[in-house]
Amino acid sequence: MNTTILKEVRTKTDLKTFVKFPFKLYKDSPYWVPPIIKQEMKSFDTKENPVFLDAEAKLFLAYKNNQLVGRVATIVNWKEVKELNQKKMRFGWFDFIDDLEVSQTLLNKVEEIGRAHNLEYTEGPVGFSNLDKVGVMSEGFNTISSMITWYNHPYYIKHYEAAKYSTEKKYIESVFSFKDVDPDNFTKIQSLIKRRYKLEALNFTKTEDLMPHVDKMFDLFNETYAKLSSFVAINDVQKNYFKKKFISFINPEYIKFVVDKNKDLVGFSIVMPSFSEALQKTNGKLFPFGFRHLLHAKKHSKDVIFYLIGIREDFQGKGVHAILFNDYYPIFKARGVENCHRTPELEDNKAIQNIWKNFNPKIIKRRRTYKKML
Repeated sequence: MNTTILKEVRTKTDLKTFVKFPFKLYKDSPYWVPPIIKQEMKSFDTKENPVFLDAEAKLFLAYKNNQLVGRVATIVNWKEVKELNQKKMRFGWFDFIDDLEVSQTLLNKVEEIGRAHNLEYTEGPVGFSNLDKVGVMSEGFNTISSMITWYNHPYYIKHYEAAKYSTEKKYIESVFSFKDVDPDNFTKIQSLIKRRYKLEALNFTKTEDLMPHVDKMFDLFNETYAKLSSFVAINDVQKNYFKKKFISFINPEYIKFVVDKNKDLVGFSIVMPSFSEALQKTNGKLFPFGFRHLLHAKKHSKDVIFYLIGIREDFQGKGVHAILFNDYYPIFKARGVENCHRTPELEDNKAIQNIWKNFNPKIIKRRRTYKKML
């Protein structure tokens, strides 16, 4: 007999309960990094997040014996379904206690909605787009998470497998020590690359100076990531949303551009300070002291995260990344950066892995998404 009861999120109170469930599930974990509660709630606000111009979501809470025991977000990205012909039922924000009936009940709801929309398969955990969090951890449970990834208990994997889900994509997360970086690997070659291809590096110290270039950066992001599996391009409204939400809060000197002789963008990179420990101290709240912790991390974090890097297709394999690394090196050195982290990258994305091969990266986490045919 199924004793798990699902409740659809319909009110602001329900949404707050949905967002805060992991605070209970991971309250004793030193590795889980909480989101900012208000920001997380806004990401599900159809009036706030422009992703809802192309997507829809239904959120569900799971209760057992009158106790909250799980949650899931069911997502249909109609742009993906109609324009890319990827008839996928997405699901994410999937958390649950170690009870197979609970996880199965939540997944049954995902599959039910997928069939109702005549979709062909489910895949998760994923977000609305490629700029959202992705993947359930399969290795690396004893390392701290980041603000741009999900953390999960080790038992999650057996729940996917028990529900007859199979691995769809595999991701790796790596870290390399900044003290081991040898600038000779890129200092000389970047000068040669600049002369050969008439390229110029753009560096900024003020956010308002880099903002006029950000739209072109997102255009290049759409172009360079288009070949990756299930990539959904971001639209102009989303560009403005991300500029407001993310770019304005990143150190301007951590965003680098490379342009050609016509001032057209050929490469970019976004690095973020690690906010993990600061977010743990905020415990989901910006006030009264949470904002102070984040500002301190922005200025003084000794760990950085390479969030995005993109090279225009006609310049791939020509050493443009050396120009980017050359400009980061003195900044990291002056700030005393100790560790450089890479966000989840597809295990079979050999092109991006070749960029990092001289930095002796160490894999610290593995992730995967799971799929089930409907």
